[in-house]
Amino acid sequence: MTTIRDVAKLAGVSVATVSRALNNSGYVSISAREKVEKAVKELNFYPNEVARSLFQKKSKLIGLLLPDITNPFFPAIAKGVEDCVNERGYSLLLGNVEGDSEKQEKYLRIFEQNNIAGVISAVQGNPINLKNMPFVSLDRINEEQKYVVHSDDFLGGQLAAQAIIDGRAKKVVIMAGPENVSASKVRLKGNKDILDRYAVPYEIFQTESFHLDLAEETAKAVFNQLSEFDSVIASNDIYGLALITEAHKRGIKVPEELQVIGYDDMPFSKMMTPPLTTISQPAYEIGYKGAKLLCNVMERDSVTEKRIQLPVTLIKRETLREKDEHE
Repeated sequence: MTTIRDVAKLAGVSVATVSRALNNSGYVSISAREKVEKAVKELNFYPNEVARSLFQKKSKLIGLLLPDITNPFFPAIAKGVEDCVNERGYSLLLGNVEGDSEKQEKYLRIFEQNNIAGVISAVQGNPINLKNMPFVSLDRINEEQKYVVHSDDFLGGQLAAQAIIDGRAKKVVIMAGPENVSASKVRLKGNKDILDRYAVPYEIFQTESFHLDLAEETAKAVFNQLSEFDSVIASNDIYGLALITEAHKRGIKVPEELQVIGYDDMPFSKMMTPPLTTISQPAYEIGYKGAKLLCNVMERDSVTEKRIQLPVTLIKRETLREKDEHE
């Protein structure tokens, strides 16, 4: 493996000069810098980033915490983060927390050991031991956080409820997301705001998580525990599709007897039969803008907007009944 000593030998300069040239620290003559750059290229030398980070007291690594990588919403966020940090010259360390506080602490230790430059997190809450670290929250936010990027969940809740009402809903089940997730509570407020305004009866079914492996079991519980409903506002697309699948098994026609709306607009939602009506939130853009905000904070660039809220839209497909224009 090529070392910094090999570069110094080929360039005909000292190891210290190579180090200064690579780290942009201290004086290096134009001639010496050109020799180092030529030797680096000829030897295909890649500096040890960990060693460099120890020297500079920071690395070119950014840590990303996600709550559940099996939920397609979060890989889309991760893609946005990755694309942006790569453009800015950084690399990504990913931590998939899965709702486990011990795993979160483990990943934070790994981040610390790698001397990361900053953290982006879509996990609810602030990591306690990162108080002095540049930090941006995505999606699952709270009022105390300084730098956040999220979508307009209240509007999303309103749009979902309005779409259900337009489909001539008689009784609605709201699958409320986990109570410890801020976005779930905001969406629920949006749902209730519209349903109460139109005096449409509804019942709340509290879910424990957004996890894929609980979707089928949760869908069965909705049908087993509740009755006489003809509309469901699902907590996300995964649970919406699980409800449609369970309805098919029970001989319930969608959308004639049961209409369903999801949340997120994941790519597979339009591939189901029938294609799922949903609220689209810009997962990739959330990740990209969050990474851009973090890089600006780390590099002390101008930050004009610290709390960024992105719009959501209704994507109408075939799981809602048509609005009666004569009503």
